[in-house]
Amino acid sequence: MADRIRKARYFKVMVPNRAGASAKAFLALAEARVNLLAFSGFPRGGGKAQLDFVPENVAAFKRALRKAGVSVGKGKVVFLVEGPDRPGAGWKVGGELSQSRINITAMHAVVAGGKRYGAILWVKPKDVARTAKSLKAS
Repeated sequence: MADRIRKARYFKVMVPNRAGASAKAFLALAEARVNLLAFSGFPRGGGKAQLDFVPENVAAFKRALRKAGVSVGKGKVVFLVEGPDRPGAGWKVGGELSQSRINITAMHAVVAGGKRYGAILWVKPKDVARTAKSLKAS
């Protein structure tokens, strides 16, 4: 089975970088039964942390966070990669983008169980269309 690569929207939410600061967002999403396709969080300096959410249903995601008083922007494009786990799985995607001279801004990959893996891949906004074409993303 080949890797499946698709475009999705991600939304950056900034919170204080301290224990429990992201709970408001996660509780609101859980209560609204919003499914996340991916999530990544990391410190940003200045006492802040960045939460990147990739929701399955964008409208429900925005509605739930706004109702909870959490600021949500317009969002940006991210690429989701899913496929069979194997040695060098992520390299195939990286190699294709390298050959197309597209720089990967960031990539997070994990084993998903059942001999599968998944990844989140970011490129600069100016490279989204070329990336989609290079990776044959849906």
